[in-house]
Amino acid sequence: MHSFDTNLESFTEDVLNASQETLVLVDFWAPWCGPCKSLMPVLEKLAADYQGAFRLAKVNIDEQQQLAQQFSVRSVPTVKLVKNGQVVDEFMGAIAESEIKTYLDKFIVRESDQLMSAAVEKYNSGDSNAISDMQAIINADPDNNNTRLLYVDILLNEKQYDDASIILQSLPAEIREQEQVAALISRLEVMAMSADFGDIETLQKNVAQAPDNCEARQQLSNAYLASGDFQNAMEQLLEIMKRDRQFNDDAGRKGLLKVFEMLGNSGELVNHYRKKMALLLY
Repeated sequence: MHSFDTNLESFTEDVLNASQETLVLVDFWAPWCGPCKSLMPVLEKLAADYQGAFRLAKVNIDEQQQLAQQFSVRSVPTVKLVKNGQVVDEFMGAIAESEIKTYLDKFIVRESDQLMSAAVEKYNSGDSNAISDMQAIINADPDNNNTRLLYVDILLNEKQYDDASIILQSLPAEIREQEQVAALISRLEVMAMSADFGDIETLQKNVAQAPDNCEARQQLSNAYLASGDFQNAMEQLLEIMKRDRQFNDDAGRKGLLKVFEMLGNSGELVNHYRKKMALLLY
């Protein structure tokens, strides 16, 4: 049974102990709550679809006020994700099914995740069959966004920009807004633009011959980005800021912000160049 009602007496066995083996979602709801009535069928459907990868425990807060107080439930619906006896995540309100899957997939390892990890290892070792393996994995479990994003990363390495774009655009809107996905989209945009700019050595010569040519620097920056050389890409964007803030609608500053996004807006490299950009601005 993938979904069930629970109460104070059975909660330890039903949820805390059970979560040592399987992720448990605890849905705190009330009969008078409209959003609860729309959320619960979605949760029950997912519990059935995931075939035991998680269990759904339902708590009626009108009948189980002590449990609601114990878990600091202030509004309904509230859903707590319990793993190894601890609440590891939660959400409130009747959110979309795709968003719920995002919560679940952070804690549930599917067979397709394991297969994709093996395929990525094959790819990194130079096995030419790895990409076709990945395609088969995606086709077999098209709802697993984790594997799709890993595949996009490989497609970008292979310069298969159209295929990568199709997958990214097919993701639900709320998934595309996540930081990891936004970084991939930014990377795709830059790499696709860089495809026709030529090789880095030629672009370096162009910049050396005309240091004030901001267009040449922007092309060189994009080429560095396409090759994964973020530091040199940002150096060129800083130079554009120094030489011409008006170039291409402040392309130097905007380009730096785009690279920060590609890098997840965190990390030593981002912090270093964010400070450099701030010095130029202020």
